[in-house]
Formats: sequence, C-alpha cells, structure tokens
Amino acid sequence: MSARSRRAATPDSHDFPTRPYDLVREFTIALVVVTVLAVALAAVFSSPDEKPITMADWANNAPADVVATAAGELAGTTTSAGYGAPYNTAGSGQQVGPFAPQHWAGVTIPVDPANDLVLTPLNRIRSDAALTAALSQWNSASATAQSAWSNAYVTALAAAPDGSPAAVKPGDYGPVPVLSAKFLDLARSGGLEGSLDSSGTFYGGDATRGLLLLADGAYLEDRANASNLGGRQWGMMNEVGNYPGQPWMWLYTFWYQIPPFSSSPNADAQVWLIMLVLTLALILLPFIPGLRSIPRLVPLHRLIWRDYYRAAAHPAPLEPARPDRS
Repeated sequence: MSARSRRAATPDSHDFPTRPYDLVREFTIALVVVTVLAVALAAVFSSPDEKPITMADWANNAPADVVATAAGELAGTTTSAGYGAPYNTAGSGQQVGPFAPQHWAGVTIPVDPANDLVLTPLNRIRSDAALTAALSQWNSASATAQSAWSNAYVTALAAAPDGSPAAVKPGDYGPVPVLSAKFLDLARSGGLEGSLDSSGTFYGGDATRGLLLLADGAYLEDRANASNLGGRQWGMMNEVGNYPGQPWMWLYTFWYQIPPFSSSPNADAQVWLIMLVLTLALILLPFIPGLRSIPRLVPLHRLIWRDYYRAAAHPAPLEPARPDRS
C-alpha cells in the first residue's frame, strides 16, 4: 500500500493548506528588536529612581541627626535596639494573639546596635588619641554608667535648639559626646559605610547594618516623605517623581491606611494575616460553596467571551470531506 493510500485509509486524516514558517528567524528578529528598544529607551530616559543615600550624604545634610542616632544606639533607645527578632531579643515582635511568626523564627541576624553600628566602626580608626581615650573610658565603665551617660546625652540633644550638639547644655555625658562626634567624622569621610557593610561577610555585600542605622535616624524617613514614599502615603505603590508606580499592590497597602491597622503596633502581622486569608480564598474558590457559584450567578464572563458563546450557540455546518481521487 502506498503512502497516499495509507493516509486515505486513516479516518482522521484531512488535507490542510500549509505554508513554510521559520520560528527561529521570527524569534531572532523579535529578540533583536526588543533588545535595541530596551537599550535605546534606557539610554534616553534612564531610571526614574533617585541616587541611593549614602552615609556621607546623611552626615553632610543632617549632621545633628547622625550624632543623635549614634547616641541613641549607645543608649539602646533606637528602633533597631528594641525591635526584637531577627536582630535581638529586646522585643516580642509583631503578633496577633498566638500568631507570632517573628518570635517563632528567633534571632537569625544578631545585631547589637551599640557595638555593631557605633563602637566597632570607631574601633577601626587608628592614630586618634581623643577617640582612643573615649573608647577606653567607655569600655572600662559599668553598663549602668554607660546607660546613664548615653541617655543623658540623648535627652540633652533633644532639648537643644535644632538638636545641635554645639548647643547642648553642660552635663555628665562621659565619653558619649566625643564618640558621637568622631562617629560623625567617620560618616563624613565615607568610611562608615564600608565599615558597616563589610561586617561578617567575605564579599562585603551585606547592607543590613547600614540600612538599620539609616532607618534609626530621621533623615531617611524625611526623604521618603518628601518624595511621597512614606507608609501613610501609600509608599509601596508610589514611584519617585511623576512616574507610574505599582498599582497592583493597592490591596496590600490599602489596609495600612485605615483603622485599626493605621495605628496598630502589630499592623504588619495583621495585614499579613488578612492577605493570607484572601489569597487562600482565591486559591480555594472552586471548593468554597457559595463563592464558587458567583460566576454562574453573575455571568460576567459570558459578556467578555460573547463571541465564543455566540459561535458555540450557532455552530457553522461542517463541510463534507473531499473524496480522495487517488
């Protein structure tokens, strides 16, 4: 039996029109066009994001904030000092009733703000007699004396005009003013960032400590609010400048804007739980009685796919198969 006869004997065989199509060529052309467009648009418009904030920028633009943050780290009054897991055990962390994932995970990235963020970078400075004497006085003092000095200086800075260290009233602050001033000098020189980011890693790419230090100060939050990126400004959805953001995140950020989440200390855990329930409801929709009937009761899909349903309701007659003339 010939090949044509075998094809004719197959009940599902039909003669369809064909034409050559080079899929590899089409893919190559599309790849080249998209690559050229991406490079050209990137060169013309660049990125809408602002340049990253460095420690030197912080020190030059808000020196009083750097000094106050350094003193706060020594006093243990900053956000990171009392945050809890995964950095320390100073706080219980976010929780909703028995749901406390932050506490369950424990301390996985141990950070001692006073030592890791302030004292360790200062200890790497050599040939500074005043700093060496201040560090020696701090290390030889008791924890009670250290706390008294640093808390007194934090209070004095808050009471000074514009938080200026030069306007602080005289008091018993121990070596804290010297340590804070030297910390500011280190930040201005650009050496603080490298000292923090290189801690504990071979390649020096861990920015956890630097970000914690920046977040403990007021400068980063002020910059974010000025660009409408604050948490109460729907910051996760915004983009710096007049550029589109991420509107698909509205459902997540929406909860932070309304009570009781807008003022709750456990807002992160509460919003996470809400999104977990909503996500599970979406995943399990085919199995939830009532919810799974919504498409049948509200047939919006039939309006969107009206052409399909119209064609399905009135199918075109099938053409008779052409006889094989072989």
